[in-house]
Amino acid sequence: MELYDQEQPVKNKTKSYILMLLAIILFIFSIDLLTVAMGQLNNTVANDILMATKNPFVSLFIGLLMTALIQSSSTVTSSIVAIVAAGNMSMEQAVPMVMGANIGTTLTSTLVSFSYIMKKKQFKRAISAGIIHDFFNIITVFILFPLEYYFQFLSKIAHKLASFFLTSENYSGTFNYNNKVFTRPLTEWISETIQIPFLTLVLAIFLVFGAIKLLSSSVYKAFVLDSFQEINNFVFKKTNLAFIYGIFFTAAVQSSTVTTSLVVPLVANKKVSLKKSFPFIIGANIGTTITAAIAAFYKTEAAIALAIVHFLINFFGALIILPFPGIRNIPVRMATYMGAKSVQTRFIGFAYILLTFFIIPFLLIYFSNN
Repeated sequence: MELYDQEQPVKNKTKSYILMLLAIILFIFSIDLLTVAMGQLNNTVANDILMATKNPFVSLFIGLLMTALIQSSSTVTSSIVAIVAAGNMSMEQAVPMVMGANIGTTLTSTLVSFSYIMKKKQFKRAISAGIIHDFFNIITVFILFPLEYYFQFLSKIAHKLASFFLTSENYSGTFNYNNKVFTRPLTEWISETIQIPFLTLVLAIFLVFGAIKLLSSSVYKAFVLDSFQEINNFVFKKTNLAFIYGIFFTAAVQSSTVTTSLVVPLVANKKVSLKKSFPFIIGANIGTTITAAIAAFYKTEAAIALAIVHFLINFFGALIILPFPGIRNIPVRMATYMGAKSVQTRFIGFAYILLTFFIIPFLLIYFSNN
């Protein structure tokens, strides 16, 4: 009996880790299926939208809206890089769009928090953890957008850095971007079998939300045991350490969406405080831009420069906010306030998502084009 009692927690923990791994794989698969479905459904429309306007403000919200719909900033930014490399879009148009994509990708972690909507205290902490990623990117854009608009601050730095990657003459051949992940053969087979892009899209959306729910519950079960206390003390104890772990962990899984979604249940269940999790989230923002190194294979200065811009946006955001406790606490306080308000009136949380990620961007794009 005693041996059984000792083995049971180990088995439960192993089961939770397996479920978490399966949830991450399902999450990546569902996002990839969504990407394939969106590409087949309106690839031409997406390219037309990307190249439709020269207004930097509209460009910003196009990036935000497209990423919120597709839920993959890497898909949106890689499409933008491809168009810039082909010479069909200027850096001035592209940089605000990448900023918008940075904001749009934070929607997932906010959605994860709604899995706790029936639990008042947990929901308050969860939505604060989800929204804090939004606020960090929004504040970063508020600071950097005017600098880019008036002085081409990011573009000029990126072009200078890009020149170091070019060891020979600029490559002017056909631009090809391969953004396939390991699930792509299966997602393409499913899409071809169904042969109706809209049905594939609906299936992908259901799988995304199912994966999010499974990911939230499995992460909590995996880390709720006593052993997490040691990890908590080690990873989240110091600001700089949490920041570094955020970078490396996200670089490993190649998705800030996955990383920040993992943090939400930890904060919701009081395993990590919101204040201590914030540096980790900032690090995750930088970690996801490691894919900028792939741009070196493009061999075009424009493509490399835009990939570097993606890194610089998050790097300067971290440089401005992370070192100064007073500034670093601003997003924390804003997120805590929104969490408290969302618990008082659940509609506020839904209204925030709809307004920030869909209604405002759509209306601004629609009226600007008219």
